[in-house]
Amino acid sequence: MAPQPLESPPRHPLPTSDVRLQEPSPADGPALWRLARDSRVLDVNSPYSYALWCRDFADTSVVARDGEGACGFITGYVRPARPDTFFVWQVAVAESHRGRGLARRMLDRLAGRLAARGHRYLEATVTPGNAASTAMFASFARDHGCELERSPLFGAEHFPGGGHEPEVLFRIGPISGRD
Repeated sequence: MAPQPLESPPRHPLPTSDVRLQEPSPADGPALWRLARDSRVLDVNSPYSYALWCRDFADTSVVARDGEGACGFITGYVRPARPDTFFVWQVAVAESHRGRGLARRMLDRLAGRLAARGHRYLEATVTPGNAASTAMFASFARDHGCELERSPLFGAEHFPGGGHEPEVLFRIGPISGRD
């Protein structure tokens, strides 16, 4: 389930200031499912899982909304065995909002919220072919003055059905609570 920021060259000169970032609610589940499905690159979970995620992990996730509804999201959770670490599960941005830095804005907001609660490390997995996610997490680490460690986590053999790239673990931190 590699995060996919889905950023591409700017298509619209519009700023992201018209987009609000908030914690999701269960009512956002269907929209998150559609965003994941429409990305054509994310591993799409069941609609039920997105509604449940928005209920149980709202405080470690963020949804972006414009005047028409959800236009992006990040889902994540605090690792039970490492309570100082939050894991970014999925990142998606609607095609109409790509190329304007929305994925990074959501990541900054989420990290700031979680660092203020004492979660000092961010983890995510990225497939080797995902240049957009690699660049986003590298710029996040650089801009926050953090170390970025990369290590293999899951090989292709961990994913039944074939065709799934390995997942590389990105660990970023420590993140200060000042953001």
